[in-house]
Order: sequence, then C-alpha cells, then structure tokens
Amino acid sequence: MPQPKRSAATAAKPASAGTEKQKQLLASTAEAIGNLTTNQGLQIPDNHNSLKAGVRGPTLLEDFILREKITHFDHERIPERAVHARGTAAHGFFKVYKPMAQFTSAGFLQDPEAEIPVFVRFSTVAGSRGSADTVRDVRGFAVKFYTNEGNYDLVGNNIPVFFIQDAIKFPDLVHAVKPEPHNEMPQASSAHDTFWDFVSLMPESTHMLMWTMSDRAIPRSYRMMEGFGVHTFRFLNASGESHFVKFHWKPKLGVHGLAWDEAQKIAGKDADFHRRDLWEAIDQGNFPEWELGVQIIEEGKEDKLGFDILDPTKLIPESVVPVQIIGKMVLNRNPDNFFAETEQVAFHPGHLVPGIDFSSDPLLQGRLFSYTDTQISRLGGANFHELPINKAVCPFHNFQRDGMHRQTVNKGRVNYEPNTLATGSEYRVDGGAQGFQSYPEPLQPPKVRRRSPSFDDHFSQATLFWNSQTPAEKDHIVAAFRFELSKVDVPEIRQRMVDNLAHVDAKLATRVAAPLGINTPDAKAAAGRLGFRDYRIENAVEEDAALSMAKTSDGIKTRKIAILVADGVDWLTFKRLQQELTDAGAACKVVAPQLGTVKTSSGKQLPVDHTFANAPSVMFDAVLVPGGEASVAALSQLGDAVHFILESYKHCKTLCALNEGVQLLGSLGFALEGKGDQVMEPTAGVLLADARKTVEGQIAQAFISSIAVHRHWDRLNVDAVPA
Repeated sequence: MPQPKRSAATAAKPASAGTEKQKQLLASTAEAIGNLTTNQGLQIPDNHNSLKAGVRGPTLLEDFILREKITHFDHERIPERAVHARGTAAHGFFKVYKPMAQFTSAGFLQDPEAEIPVFVRFSTVAGSRGSADTVRDVRGFAVKFYTNEGNYDLVGNNIPVFFIQDAIKFPDLVHAVKPEPHNEMPQASSAHDTFWDFVSLMPESTHMLMWTMSDRAIPRSYRMMEGFGVHTFRFLNASGESHFVKFHWKPKLGVHGLAWDEAQKIAGKDADFHRRDLWEAIDQGNFPEWELGVQIIEEGKEDKLGFDILDPTKLIPESVVPVQIIGKMVLNRNPDNFFAETEQVAFHPGHLVPGIDFSSDPLLQGRLFSYTDTQISRLGGANFHELPINKAVCPFHNFQRDGMHRQTVNKGRVNYEPNTLATGSEYRVDGGAQGFQSYPEPLQPPKVRRRSPSFDDHFSQATLFWNSQTPAEKDHIVAAFRFELSKVDVPEIRQRMVDNLAHVDAKLATRVAAPLGINTPDAKAAAGRLGFRDYRIENAVEEDAALSMAKTSDGIKTRKIAILVADGVDWLTFKRLQQELTDAGAACKVVAPQLGTVKTSSGKQLPVDHTFANAPSVMFDAVLVPGGEASVAALSQLGDAVHFILESYKHCKTLCALNEGVQLLGSLGFALEGKGDQVMEPTAGVLLADARKTVEGQIAQAFISSIAVHRHWDRLNVDAVPA
C-alpha cells in the first residue's frame, strides 16, 4: 500500500495540548544534521569502506568505527513483548469535563481547563511484531497520563472482560493461544487445538469467548474501538471515602467491525491496515477522539449487582449502572520515532496517582507483579522509567541508584533514608499524611489458596451477551465458532466446546455444532466435567443494548469512498456528489485501471489516486460507480473492477451506481427501473439512481445516510456472491 503523501511541511499541525510532555521529549530529540560522527562525537571521514590491510586485504580489528557501528546494529532489537507485541501509538491530551472531587482526589480529574498529555498504545495480543493487524484477537488499549502527580497508566483492552479469573492461569492461557511449540504455527490465531483444548476445559472463559468470536475482535479501525479498564478499581476522595469504578473509552466515530472474509484479505493486502489508518488520520488532521466514562458503585452496595465485581470475567451492564461520561481524549500527534516511543513505552497497571487504588481482583493483583518484571526483562534493567517516553513530567526523587542504563547523575554522598548528612537536619519519610495512601481495606482470614465461590457462575453473562446481539451479529458469532473449531483436529475438543456452549444458549450450541462432524451438544456432559461449577446467577436484565455494536454510527467522517472510473467517465454526474461526501468528512479516492489521469466524456483530465491492483475493495468503506458509457463498458470488461463490486457487495458495504454505472452491478441482478426520478434501494445499502432525473441533493443524502450505517449485514444473497 502507498505511504501517506503528505510531507512534514504540509501535514496537519497538532493541537497545542501536551506541550509540557512535548518539551520534555524535545530535550532528547536529535535531528539528522551535521557531520557524521561516532557515538563519542568523532567525525567519520568515510562511511563506505572499512579499514583494511591494503585495498584488497583483510579488514583490520583495530577499525573501531566499523566495530561500533556493527555492534550497535547487532543490539538494535530488544525482546518483543510476550503479549501485545504488535502495536501502534500516538500522543494526545485528555480533559475532564467537570471536577470529580466527590469521588476521587486524582488531580487530573479536577480541572476542566487543564489538558493532560497522554500517550496511547493500541495492540493485538497473540501475534508477534511481524503479524498482521486484522487478525481475530483481543486489542490492547493502554493510556499513559502524564499528570502533575506522576504517571497514571490505564492499561486495558477493547473487551471489558477476560478469559481467566486468576493471574496464576495467565501463563497457561498465553502458552495455549500462542503458536504451538512443536511447529510454531499458526501465527496470530486462536484457531488451533491447544487454545481450544485449554478454553474448553476452562468454563470461566466462556463469556470472553463470546466477545472474541464477535465482530469486536476484528475492528474496522483503532479509531472505532471501545476501550475498557477490564478490572474493578477504586476511587478515593479527599475524605478517604471509597467507590468502586469501572473505566470505559467511548469512540466518537462509533464502534465498527470488519467482515471476517474482508479481515483475512486485508491481512494479505496490507498487514499494517490499522497502523496506517491511525497514522494517516492524525497526519491529515482527523484527530481521533474518545470520551472517558465511568461506572461508579458505592462501597457496600456492590452485592446488589448479583455477581462479584472482583471477577474479571464479569461486566456491569450499562442498563443497570449507566456510564457517566466525565472527559475527552484527543490523539493529535504521531510519534517521531517508533522504537524510542511506541516500542519502548512501558505501561503498568500499578502506575497510580492519589485518588485511584486497586481492588482485590486476583487477575489485577497478579498483573501488579508481572508488568514490572516484564519491563525489566524487555528494556534491559530497572531504569526503564528514565527513558524519555516513560519519564514523568513532574519531578521524581528517591534513593534508588545505579543499575544498567542509569541516566540520572545523582549528586552527593547520601543514598539512603533516614539521613542527616544531606541537609544537616533529619530527613525521614515515615507514615506521613501526604502522598499516595492505600485504601485500608479490611481483609478476611484465613490465608488460603482457593477461588471464591462467588466466582463460580461461568455462563449467565455469556447468555446476556448473546441475547443482546442483533440477528446478524449472532450469525457472525456462530460463523466464527464454526471456523475456529473447524481448525481443531481433535474431535473431542470440538465436542467439549459445544457442550459448554449449550449452557449459554441451546440454539447457539446446536448451530455451531451442525457442520463440525460431532454429536449434538450435551449440556449434561459439560456439567459432569472437572472445572464445571453448578452455579448460575439471575441477570438483572435479559439483554443490554450497549453490548451490541449496532446503531453506534456517528456520520461518515474519515470513511473512505472508492470512485470507480475509466476513460469516458461522466464527471458531471458525480462532481457535486463527491463534494458533498467530502464536506461530510469522507475521503473520496478515484480508482482506475492505471495511474495518471483518465479522460472524462467532456475531455477533461481526471487525476487517479489508486489502481485496482494496489487498492482493492477491502481498503474502502463504500463504492461509487459514476455514469459514462465508455467508462462503464471498459470497467465491465475488467475482471478486477467486476470483482471490486462483487467483493464490496459480499462485505455488505454501501454501493451507489449512477446512470450507466448501474450496468456494472448487472451480475448482481440490479437494474434501473421505472421513471428513475427516485433513488432506488433494491436491497440494503445498494443505491441506484439516474442523476439526470433525481432531485438535486437526494442522492448525496441517501448515500451519506447509507454509509453511516457502516455495514448492511441483512443484505440479500451475500453467501451466493462469488468473491
């Protein structure tokens, strides 16, 4: 895929927010100017030839310039993250809408005028750094707030629950979902025996499986993806009063997904699809926005929810506890260097500020150890906090010293506390009232290695999720389970999984099992296996609209529209329509058989943005086919153009054909009928119109409204289309 064409000089200027962090980063930023030197500043006279014993002789060991350059290159790569290895990131800012002092003393949640710098990293979980963006997977959504009280990291995912209830099972989960150890396959995919063997034996994973088999696991864009803190945290106000809190990020562009067939094709056509999408949006000034929401539960009233809020496989339905929107985050600047910022950023759920504290969620508790341990291993030592991207904007001081890659030069003889030698008076930090205060939660003896019985319900919220989906979304979940389980070689594993699904919904389990060559689902068999818990709560609601991705659209801003043309296109039929789409925020791109220009029916030269070869239909959100007899005749004879239309139809995207352009949809059985003075919609999201007869603006209005729906999953005969 082509790189963004905007130069640094013409790229959209980021907003002023975050300048405090930007200034700090600039102190560590170097421009590629001046003489070429060694890392010690010695000017290099020749960067093309090593030092040799004669022009044809062996290279000399004394060539310290060669050795420095090669040695540094040999050590350029650091260990990739064990999970969340593949990601992308951006800078931005956060603003709270109103003071939250009633619930929390966290400073960054008090001043509506303050813009808090943030750095946000999105990622896939299972794949390596070299895997594709559009695989079926959970997505990481990690936000680092650079506050005046220290860094606060909200390290979450695009799914509000998780596979396991206790961190001790995390290594097993990751080992199971990663490529199988004997052959290192498959990459970035859960569709293999070890993963489904593990989760079929872990009924607690069922709720998460419903989410990962839904379209949530194949987002259209990072910009169109919700984020969740996953765990239950605490808000603490200045009086020490505690409220439980769940964090939500709501994207302003709505929540949208890809078609599964489309996602697989994008992985081959452009493995960087999500990375490129985010980079280009920011580069072009279309800054992504999310609103921060919280679900707040008063301490002591959590039992009324009917489930244990410390269980990370559970969510709080929004129809039971509404999400309060409290602030906005805007991403407005791309990183200057991927490695220095995106790769070296170190998140940790234990990076807190006063006013926010943990709960006793056993998965969260394990993460508090794991993240520090991981960063030390990955970034070469305990001083990862001194890397520019990780450095707090507020001063920091302690008596931690030395270690690999230490950058601070600590002056003086005192490196301990308490002391009197630093200032002549006693310096002691011993039980003060200032600074971070942990919530004095009462604990229950005895010390045990057990799971709380309140965690034993494994299926009721999976049923809630299923009940909340539209018919099309349910179809996609069934298809995803069928695909994944069809990749499992051992029939017993497939059988165990559908037996578990029978406890979610009998029809779901039966539909999944039908093509898998196994017996009908047996709920009693699942109940008789080790790991099954015969306990089920009654959900407060039977379904929750917030769990569905349907009806979350917000216009067509940044949507990509392909305009298919060839020589002889009638430019006048779509000139105004193109302008109205652009005015609505869409990006219109002309796609033709070759680059350069095409000649319109009136003799003008129309610039071409892409060809059918370098920008297939999966790169776009909607398609426009203008009129022009010669253009349509040429496109009808071009297999790539016909395939473009068929594939767009199969992926349920909006298609609009004008005048003779309708002929290109002929193989789908569509044609203009009647007087042609109205926009026809023979099936969902297919618009046909005679631009010479319809009322001005009517086509644009219909086209924009149709694109805003995102996808038309209820379209006719999609499975019959050969694309």
